[in-house]
Amino acid sequence: MRLKTCLLVFDGLADWEPALALCEINKSGKFDVVTVGFSDRPITTMGGYKVSPDLTLDTMNPDEVAIFIMPGGEMWEQGPNKDLIKLLHQFHAKGTIIAAICGATLEIARAGLMQGILHTSNSKGYLKAMLSDYRDDDFYVDKFAITDKNLITASGLGSVEFACEIVRLLNIYSREETQELYEMFKHGVIPVRYVI
Repeated sequence: MRLKTCLLVFDGLADWEPALALCEINKSGKFDVVTVGFSDRPITTMGGYKVSPDLTLDTMNPDEVAIFIMPGGEMWEQGPNKDLIKLLHQFHAKGTIIAAICGATLEIARAGLMQGILHTSNSKGYLKAMLSDYRDDDFYVDKFAITDKNLITASGLGSVEFACEIVRLLNIYSREETQELYEMFKHGVIPVRYVI
């Protein structure tokens, strides 16, 4: 049985943010890509398309998860979800990769997973404005995406960097191939082998 790449889905998720990462994971054939909802009802993304979750938080088996991806969306600014925070602690204890981009980084901070861990978000000011108890300034890194231990965090402006951190940590591509992916999608550099 292959391990799963789990994408958290919810109404208003920023559908473009995890798209490149999921495409590369799915193409690799190394992991099953599944969607996980707070319930089994269909959700509507920020882009307006509907997704029916494959699993729910309470039916997902954490032992089968290689990576748990949390896209951005306005939901994160409404406050914490205790069930999700409990699950994040389970993943963290097991060493499962957690990847959060944009507003989803708020839930990582609420769960206390940024303490002593290099991390990023939309900005340090964003974390401080949204979370009155945010005190991890010394570990904030002003980059589009960063990985420390098994935690990937990213700015909402860094979906390409987010994808590259994910494929690197999952060992989907070599270092050179990951850099090539970055150059293609960030700077429009076509690999030499495709140039006729």
